[in-house]
Amino acid sequence: MNTFNQILRAALFLLLAIFGMIMALVFMASTAIAVAILYVVARIKGRPFGVRAYWEERRKPSTPSRAFNKKDVVDVEMREIP
Repeated sequence: MNTFNQILRAALFLLLAIFGMIMALVFMASTAIAVAILYVVARIKGRPFGVRAYWEERRKPSTPSRAFNKKDVVDVEMREIP
């Protein structure tokens, strides 16, 4: 009976390992497809595709039109309603 339990455990472990490998393969394939789509879109838009280009674009200072404008601040008076 002990041998049968060991064989059953080994078979279940093998089945779970194969299922895990299939899941990892699906994840890698979907990631490759997503990166390929991003690459094609970047090529169509004429932008460089890569980490360095992304970080250089993100480190640029924001445009002055997006900066905080003090004229947008409004002083509001609040009263308590009884």
